[in-house]
Order: sequence, then C-alpha cells, then structure tokens
Amino acid sequence: MTHPRPHGAHPGCEIGHNGRVTSPSITYSATAPVVNRPNSVAVGTIVWLGSEVMFFAGLFAIYFTLRSTSPELWQFEAEKHNFPYALVNTLILVSSSITCQFGVFAAERLQARSTGWKPSQWGMVEWFFLTYALGAVFVSGQIWEYATLVSEGVSLQSNAYGSAFYLTTGFHGIHVTAGLIAFLLVIGRGFAVKNFGHKEATSAIVVSYYWHFVDVVWIGLFLVIYVLK
Repeated sequence: MTHPRPHGAHPGCEIGHNGRVTSPSITYSATAPVVNRPNSVAVGTIVWLGSEVMFFAGLFAIYFTLRSTSPELWQFEAEKHNFPYALVNTLILVSSSITCQFGVFAAERLQARSTGWKPSQWGMVEWFFLTYALGAVFVSGQIWEYATLVSEGVSLQSNAYGSAFYLTTGFHGIHVTAGLIAFLLVIGRGFAVKNFGHKEATSAIVVSYYWHFVDVVWIGLFLVIYVLK
C-alpha cells in the first residue's frame, strides 16, 4: 500500500509501508578527462639533444677563440680546402635529411617495408637504407678530405688551425657515425617485428630527430669553416 506523499516531499519520493520516505537511487556517470601526454621517449631525446647543443656550442667557441688569436694562420690554412668538394659532400648530407623524413612519414603510417618498386610505395626500411647510404658517403668523403689535408701538412698537432678543424669536424663525424648505427638498429627492428606498431614508429622518429640535428650542426660548421672568411 502506497501512502500519499506528504507536503514538501520531493516529487520523486514515495512513502513505504513503514511510513518512511524513500527516493529512487540516482546514478551519476562521470567521465574522466582525457589527458594527452607527450611521448616520454621523444621528450627525453629532445632534452638530450639540448645538452648536445651546448657541447657543440663549446666547440664553436673554441674554434672562434683560436681563430681570433691567429687570423693570418687561418687565412693561410683555409685556402687549402677544396670548397667545391666540401659543398658536394654537404649537399649529400642535407639530402639524407630529406630521405630520412620520408622514412618517418612511412613509419607514421605504420608501413615498415615497400609495397612496390616506386619510391612513393617505399616503407621506412627503404628510405632509411637510402639515408644510411648517403650518410656513409658523407663520412667517407670526410675521411678522404682528412687524408688530403694531412698530406698537405694540416694535422691535429700541426698548429692551432689543425686542432680546431679536426676537433670540430671530428666530433661531428663521430656523431654522424653514431647516427648510422642507430639507423641500422631501427632497420633491423623493422625486419624483426611481425607487426610494425607505434613503438617501432617512435624509434624511427627519435632517430630522425638526432639525424636532423647533426645535419643542422654540419651546416653551421660548413658556413664557419668553408664560407666565412
């Protein structure tokens, strides 16, 4: 038996057989806000590259300090460089940054390998192989330039110019070589996994960050060493 609702009671309330007022249970559905956090691996890579910027800034500071103390020596030794050769080698490295980015585009669409012979059908592996080849050509070209300069009397111990030149370009060459090893690891991972997913794509993206960084550093070195008189 349902008793009439007392005055002032909520319209949704009812009085039970014991005279107590009961109300229907109210269910609240709360949706938690979606938080889009940046990828921790990408953030860590960017922070680490920030420390690399400081490292190369120190090398540039050493170069300009030594240059300011021996301007005549710099003018004499700088004429031994083969500018067209260095320009071609620089263009090779810059083009490798372009092919690297095409590999990133393929990784972002989760395409590890090619679906055809056309470059538009290439996957991350093919583009990174091409990037590796261009980077290897650059390092080989730099080694050849070192051999030529040493034969002309410009070595690490010869004078202040030799020390500055080999320190700046040598450390950059080491970084390029490390990038080539990283490309091999990412390529191998692309072959090893059965399903190429976001984790593998993230590896490709962070390697591209590093490669673009070393390319930008070399452009700065090229302008300072070969262009700035």
